[in-house]
Amino acid sequence: MTATTTLTARALLLDMDSTIVNSEAVVERCWRRWAVEQGLDGDEILQVVHGRQGWATMAALLPDRPMELNLADNRRMLAQETADMDGVVPVAGAPAFMAALAALPHALVTSADIALSDARMGAAGLPMPDVRITAESVSASKPDPEGFLKGAAELGFAPEDCLVFEDSEAGIEAGRAAGMRVVGVGDRAAAFGPTVQIPDLTHVRVEASADGVISVHIDG
Repeated sequence: MTATTTLTARALLLDMDSTIVNSEAVVERCWRRWAVEQGLDGDEILQVVHGRQGWATMAALLPDRPMELNLADNRRMLAQETADMDGVVPVAGAPAFMAALAALPHALVTSADIALSDARMGAAGLPMPDVRITAESVSASKPDPEGFLKGAAELGFAPEDCLVFEDSEAGIEAGRAAGMRVVGVGDRAAAFGPTVQIPDLTHVRVEASADGVISVHIDG
């Protein structure tokens, strides 16, 4: 018999890439190209790129590199990724999950910029939440909690009343640093200490009570 874990919240904060949108193929293509340009190992780079803004990943990989070069490469790669939607699809269960959230307080909190988040959500056929925190909204990249704290504030809820959905080490660290519980989505998330981990969004059911409490039922 499958066990069910129930978490309650008043608002949900959603990462995008690998959490509700499967963009892994594009991410791998773009970052492997950059690795070749820099003479770095593509497999090693792919272990650290997820969750962060591109410039932050570059700074972590090449700490002595001038930041203006990282920022320039970041702009170039964002343009490449925005133009490449080949293989971008919803994570399993994401369409039903997003439909269940339509009338509930929720926000997208992504390291992508506005153009890239528009393109990927559109390619995956998912509705854009009314509240969206993107790269333009913050001064610091995940694992800094700024994005999640801003998402909670814009929705009007305290951090402890929010539940984060994330896939990456940087994102899960950011959610925890914001004082929030975290549902880890996908196999990668299991290693980074989320509150609970699921293979994909087919394992989640969402219900809301009349007093605004959101019950998130997780089938383990």
